[in-house]
Amino acid sequence: MAGFPSPRPGGPAVPSGAAPLAAPVEPGGPGVVATAAASGASVGDRPVGEAGPPGGDAPAGPGGGTEPSPGATGGARAADAASTAAGTPGGGLGELGGLAELAGLLGGLAPSCGPVRLVAVDGHAGSGKTVFSTRLAAALGGAPVVRLDDLASHARLFDWTERLEEQVLAPLAHGRTARYEVYDWERAAFTGRGEARPAPVVLLEGVGAGRRVVRPSLACLLWMGMPRGTAWERGMRRDGPALSGFWERWTRAERAHFADDPSEPFADFVVRELPRGYEVRRGRTRRP
Repeated sequence: MAGFPSPRPGGPAVPSGAAPLAAPVEPGGPGVVATAAASGASVGDRPVGEAGPPGGDAPAGPGGGTEPSPGATGGARAADAASTAAGTPGGGLGELGGLAELAGLLGGLAPSCGPVRLVAVDGHAGSGKTVFSTRLAAALGGAPVVRLDDLASHARLFDWTERLEEQVLAPLAHGRTARYEVYDWERAAFTGRGEARPAPVVLLEGVGAGRRVVRPSLACLLWMGMPRGTAWERGMRRDGPALSGFWERWTRAERAHFADDPSEPFADFVVRELPRGYEVRRGRTRRP
């Protein structure tokens, strides 16, 4: 399959430590877990000029792959920890105040993948996962981020779960550094290497990060709450006509994936992008 016509679409690089910790936005009302101002780079995914699928977000979809090593189920723990942190055990969530508070909540969860608290950042292509996860990683003190862009490929937009299990989840579950192959979207080949140390919190970012076979290894699932049409429109507008053919293929594939294996209903928290930051609310359901 042909590669991208140029370095793949992606998003603005966010300097390490650029994650803002204060929230000049108004509280979002009951259920708000955290709000945070977004300063520096514009909110969105990586721009054309870095490697990856449309919108700078990794693809995911139906497809095989081995079941991840079972880890402690973290959905209920995540919601309970948020209630406790907000001072309302078992009840509605109060405002925590910013990314620092969200980071503290995540760090207080029980490990879910060996010694690691694996946190998924999922959402539609173009929904802003890349920038949000970069800022959250900085608020976590430099947490490793595994980008699903690096594990997917043109030939396997969705069938990356076996690679994820063998090269990332299994090593982390045993307290070892994950070393994985990185796909070059311009050369259409796995030419690089990535690493993720078994830090207290590791972020897994990309479309389908919260899919069915990954959820047993997650401590928490964050869903970017931008509607599909809005996210896709933003991604297509940013990437331009040169990638319109790939976007056509991509949107069909993403739609099929989430129809078969949705993540949003299982999200512990939903992240909504605001004009100057983010709002984090508890998800609709708790994972069993």
